[in-house]
Amino acid sequence: MPAELVLPLTIAVVVAVLCWVLSLVFDEYSWVDRSWSIVPEVYVGTFAFQADFADARLNLMFALTTLWGARLTFNYARKGGYAKGGEDYRWRILKARMTSWQWQLFNIFFIHLYQHTLLVLIALPAWAAFQHRGTPLGVVDGVAAVLFLVLLIGEFIADQQQWNFHQEKKARQAAGSPEPKGFIDTGLWAWSRHPNFFCEISQWWVLVLFPVAASGTILQPTALGAFLLTLLFFGSAWFTESITASKYPAYADYQRRVPQLLPRPPR
Repeated sequence: MPAELVLPLTIAVVVAVLCWVLSLVFDEYSWVDRSWSIVPEVYVGTFAFQADFADARLNLMFALTTLWGARLTFNYARKGGYAKGGEDYRWRILKARMTSWQWQLFNIFFIHLYQHTLLVLIALPAWAAFQHRGTPLGVVDGVAAVLFLVLLIGEFIADQQQWNFHQEKKARQAAGSPEPKGFIDTGLWAWSRHPNFFCEISQWWVLVLFPVAASGTILQPTALGAFLLTLLFFGSAWFTESITASKYPAYADYQRRVPQLLPRPPR
């Protein structure tokens, strides 16, 4: 194993085991969700650290992923994700569909082993950049940084629009006037049913451009993490929509009018 991988992999194993033990102790399965916005930038940071913070590209990647993590942590925290009982409601729905032994296998292999492995994989473009450290920043790096920030802003706007909608929805329900549709379909959500997912996935694909710039090679094996993340978000979107559609009849029309991920102007 390359020496520079020892530190991030050691951290990943410790975090994964800790999250798994906590899930058993508290019978709560969002511990990986709580670490999701924190550990990827730590892994990226280990490569910048092992380069003595002397490589401009690695420092830039670390700074961008830290901004990503700060935004996601803020959004997750304000929704109560770090509070007691802040478990993702979808885990309970899935658990109810499985036997006890099936759920425990799912907990070990998907919730913890697979997802923590994925959190390492999406950070590995920094390892590829580490292997070519010392290469000066260029135009591709600049384009990648701008794209990453644009997507970061887009995700912030989408999450803020969703937050505002749900706060208004709660206020209407408290006043005895339920929101007629039950789901948001305005703003960026009129362009994509999951604009936040689109921006999230795209940021990690953009991160792959940095080792492209460092190595001069377009084919990057470390893009595997972004690819697997894309598959995960498609699955998450499908499952979430199946729940939403079962609660709100108007959601089927929204699905017909608006693309799932890739944005397009409203019809």
